[in-house]
Amino acid sequence: MVSNDMASSRSSTNGSTYTAGNVPSGSNSTGSLDFYIPADIPPEILAYGSELRQLGVGRAGKLGALTLKLEYDRDRGKTFVKDLYTKVPLFAQRALYLEEALPSMAYMYIISPSGGILQGDRYRMDISLSNGAFAHITTQGATRVYRMERNFATQIVNVDVGENCYFEFIPDQIIPYRSSRFYQTLKMRVHDNATMIYSEMVVPGRVAHGESFEYDICYMKASGTNQENHLRFTDIAILEPKKQNLNRLGILDGNSVVGSVYLLCPKKFVKSIKEEINLSLSNYDDVTAGASVLPYDSGLIVRMLGKGASDMRSAIFETVRITRGAILKAPFSGIRKG
Repeated sequence: MVSNDMASSRSSTNGSTYTAGNVPSGSNSTGSLDFYIPADIPPEILAYGSELRQLGVGRAGKLGALTLKLEYDRDRGKTFVKDLYTKVPLFAQRALYLEEALPSMAYMYIISPSGGILQGDRYRMDISLSNGAFAHITTQGATRVYRMERNFATQIVNVDVGENCYFEFIPDQIIPYRSSRFYQTLKMRVHDNATMIYSEMVVPGRVAHGESFEYDICYMKASGTNQENHLRFTDIAILEPKKQNLNRLGILDGNSVVGSVYLLCPKKFVKSIKEEINLSLSNYDDVTAGASVLPYDSGLIVRMLGKGASDMRSAIFETVRITRGAILKAPFSGIRKG
């Protein structure tokens, strides 16, 4: 169950403060409902927008916030958390340093004590990296989007990756339950001389409980810009299994898991990474995948279709391994979870 506690927390290593959306410190913008609601909710989602009778949008426990600023500390030789603000149902654990080959890289886990996303929930994450920070962020587990009788749920993800920074954001799969409605908007602002790799995976539902493609809609929008806000790409995936046969040829073609990986990186790496990804992923029996170059040679998008989450996750990890090896000349040993 979602907690109704409006508990929030802020931590900082040196007294510095950081507010999501680059709002001046001390602003109460995170208390405003508008702060959590996407400005571009599409009509396909708004069609479910009737108000809730209980636990309406904006009530305690319905607004989740995570604002995280990471920087590299040359004296310590590590990426550290300069500032962290969270509001339940979103929370982040402290930075860990798990890679011997990359001792400066901070590993962090985003967790939700509520167990999943409910109708009317509005989540927002703002993450920034600066001063040559290296980081890997994942989720504690799958993102479960529960059944909804009214309204819908949304999540805003804003990421700003500064010059010479490297960021891997690899969340676990999204599991849309029967009759769920979910909209996510991802905005990646990545310096031309920085790298960000982001993955998303959507499974058909709670297959073990007999649910497969019984959700109403899962709408995923992603866009990328550079440090001067020049558009690098926009990508939209709309899955509405009750309105279209997703299994037909030209859509999923008998597959059940959909995945995408977005890679924004310096141009000099794009061609070689693309070739290696396409060569490596062609060896996967249960995953069909292909990498394409984004406009202006600013990065890659990797499309994946698969039969199961485990195989898809392996293909995503392989993409991370190739990217990290090409750009950082370092191995990727996977993600450790208890």
